[in-house]
Amino acid sequence: MIFRQLWYLVKAAGNNLWTFRGRNLVSVLIIGFSFLVIGIFLALSNNLTYLGQQLSNNLAISFFLDKNLKAPELEYIKSQILASELVDRVTFVSSEDALSRFRANFPELREILDNLKSNPFPPSYEVKLKDKILSLSAIVYFMEKIKGLKGVIDVQFNQDWVEKMDSLSRIVQAVGFFLGGILILASFFIISNVVRLNVFARKNEIEILRLVGATNTFIRIPFLLEGFVLGLLGSLVSLFILFILIKVFPIYIGSSLGAARELFTLRPLTTEQGLWLVAGGVITGTLGSVTSVSRFLKI
Repeated sequence: MIFRQLWYLVKAAGNNLWTFRGRNLVSVLIIGFSFLVIGIFLALSNNLTYLGQQLSNNLAISFFLDKNLKAPELEYIKSQILASELVDRVTFVSSEDALSRFRANFPELREILDNLKSNPFPPSYEVKLKDKILSLSAIVYFMEKIKGLKGVIDVQFNQDWVEKMDSLSRIVQAVGFFLGGILILASFFIISNVVRLNVFARKNEIEILRLVGATNTFIRIPFLLEGFVLGLLGSLVSLFILFILIKVFPIYIGSSLGAARELFTLRPLTTEQGLWLVAGGVITGTLGSVTSVSRFLKI
């Protein structure tokens, strides 16, 4: 008996979806477009986060040292640097090496150096970080710790660029959720109206069900299933289109962006993000049906 009722409910929902497939298709496409917008901005945000991580991983930290440090003091500072799990390798750069590098990299400024009576460059330790680092905050903590050691006079690390990447990633996410939220709200009302039209179209059938003793829940369930399926299909469509864009975008559009290509690359969503998009579509469709049935199905 229970399986027969379940089969009837599923069949009724399927019949509605097929009978009114035109407007249902429009609903699916609108939901798909709404979540596609969110997906695109999430993919851009993922890429910016990735670039920020790569930037922090590839950049070296330079700890500038007092010129008067003795060998034991230099070894102590080096041991403290190597004690961190973030460090891959440490290279000592003497004042003479730093001067030679400057002369090689900036030959047009050689005359300025020649006019100086002493070498202005302090010795330093150049630290290469490991490829996998927990977070920017861990790097900052490490730098502050080493900077506080006696004999370390300054530290250089392009932290601003990493922080800008992180900030830009958060802004992209916020814009995506804002625009996507507006479109999802529109999808919500569209699904609500589609289900309401389906309710009106089945008004006679609903009256017959009431006469034979069908409960309110029994009559509502097929419409809720419709919203569930519409939301699920819409979110899956958005993921499919996003997958195509990720594959096609670098070939047909990315090549024309030149140096900016890396910034606008679409990086695939994580499994968690994909599941949240699907869940969002299902929730949007189901809530749209619930609202419509509650307001317009007078039983």
